[in-house]
Amino acid sequence: MSISIFDILKVGIGPSSSHTMGPMNAARQFALDLEEQGLLGKVDRVACQLYGSLAATGKGHCTDRALMLGLEGEQPHRVDPDRVEATLARISADGCLNILGKHPAKFDQALDLLFHHDQLLPLHTNGMRFSALDAKGETLLVEEFYSIGGGFVMDQHGNSPATADRQAADMPFVFENAEELLQMAADNGLKLPELILANETADCSEEQVRGRLLEIWSVMDACIERGLQSEGILPGILKVPRRAAKLYRELVAGGPDDSDFMDWVDVWALAVNEENAAGGKVVTAPTNGAAGIVPAVLKYYLKFMPQACDDGIVDFLLTAGGIGILYKKNASISGAEMGCQGEVGVACSMAAAGLASALGASNEQIENAAEIGMEHNLGLTCDPIAGLVQIPCIERNAMGSIKAINAARMALRGDGKHMVSLDQVIATMHQTGLDMSTRYKETSKGGLAVNVPEC
Repeated sequence: MSISIFDILKVGIGPSSSHTMGPMNAARQFALDLEEQGLLGKVDRVACQLYGSLAATGKGHCTDRALMLGLEGEQPHRVDPDRVEATLARISADGCLNILGKHPAKFDQALDLLFHHDQLLPLHTNGMRFSALDAKGETLLVEEFYSIGGGFVMDQHGNSPATADRQAADMPFVFENAEELLQMAADNGLKLPELILANETADCSEEQVRGRLLEIWSVMDACIERGLQSEGILPGILKVPRRAAKLYRELVAGGPDDSDFMDWVDVWALAVNEENAAGGKVVTAPTNGAAGIVPAVLKYYLKFMPQACDDGIVDFLLTAGGIGILYKKNASISGAEMGCQGEVGVACSMAAAGLASALGASNEQIENAAEIGMEHNLGLTCDPIAGLVQIPCIERNAMGSIKAINAARMALRGDGKHMVSLDQVIATMHQTGLDMSTRYKETSKGGLAVNVPEC
C-alpha cells in the first residue's frame, strides 16, 4: 500500500492528531463494524479502555471527548467545533450516546471509559479496546485499535482502515526512501513536486489535486486568521493566555518598517497552535501538535517572497507532503513513539523542503533542506505540562518554523551536496526515538512535565 500526501495533510480538530483525531476515527470505525456485522440494534452498552500514552495524557488531549464523538459517528474533518460542547453535555446528562447517530446505548463515563496508566496493548503505546454489550451483559463485539500518529489508525491485525492508502501499483512512482525518490526524479527528468503530483493524479485529475491543495492552504490560512483575532484563556488547568492576537496588533501598529520576518513567522505559528489547543479546526501537518509550522512557513513565502504565487503553494505542499511520506514509511510521526522529533522535527523538515521547492531549489537542495530541518531537531522530547498541548508545544512550533526557514536558506546557498543524507537522518531519528525513555514520549512523566508545577 502507498500513502497519499492527503493522509499527511488533512483537516481535523485540536488538540492532538494522535490523541484526539486518531481515537475519534477508531471509535467511529468500531461503530461502523457493529453496524456492518448486524449487531448495532442489539447494543445496550458500550465501553472503552485506554492504554499507554493515551491513558497517561488522554485527559489533557481530550481523548475521552473524541471517543464519545467518534462513537456518535463524528469525523475529525467534518465535526463542527461549535457543536461539540452541546453534544458532550447531552451524553453526560443522559448517560447515553447515539451510536452513529442511530442507536441509543448506555455510556457512563466513570464506569465505561477507563484509563489504564500502567498497562500497554501489544502493538503500540496508543492503544484502545472497545466493547459492546447486549441487555443481558453479554459481549457482542470487542476490538482493539491503535492511534499511530497524525490521525492514522491501525486495528489489532495491523490494518489501517481509516486512511486514504491506495495500491502501490496504481502509482507510477513507487519509492520507499529518499534515495529512490531522487533517483526516480533524475531518471524521468522531473522535479520532486512533479513526481509527487504524478502519483497523486493516478486516480484523479491534476486540477482536482491542485484544488485540494489550495483548499488545504485555505483552511490553514483561516486558522491563522482565527488565531490572530482570538483572545482569552486556553482550556485546561494551566490557564495559559493566548498571545497571538496581542502580538499581531503590536506588529500591525509598528507599520511597514516593523517587518522583521521572524516576528511575523512567530505570530503565525503561535496563532495556529493556540487554535489547536482550543480544539479548533486545523490541518494536521503531519500532526496537530506540530500543525503551526507548515502554515507559518508557507505564509512567510507568500508575504515575503516577491515571486510567490498559487503554483508555489502547490509545489510547497506537494513537496512537504512527499517528505512527510518518507518519515511515515521509515520511522514514525507519533510523539508517543518518537518524542517531539517525530512531530515538530518532521514538520520542520517538511516545511524546509516545501519552502526550498517553492523557491526553485534543485531536487538535491530540497533533500538537503529536509535533512537540515530534522538533523537539528534530533532528540527533541515530548513532555507536555499537565498533558496539555500547550507548554512547550505552542512556542515549539514558532521555533520549528524559524528553523525550517533557516534550513531552506542554507540549502539554497549550497549545491545540494552534503555529508548526511535525508535517509540517514530519518534512520537516526527512528533509532533515537526507540532509545528514548518513555518518560519523554507524550506521557507527561518527565522533563518539563515534572519539573514545572501544574498550578
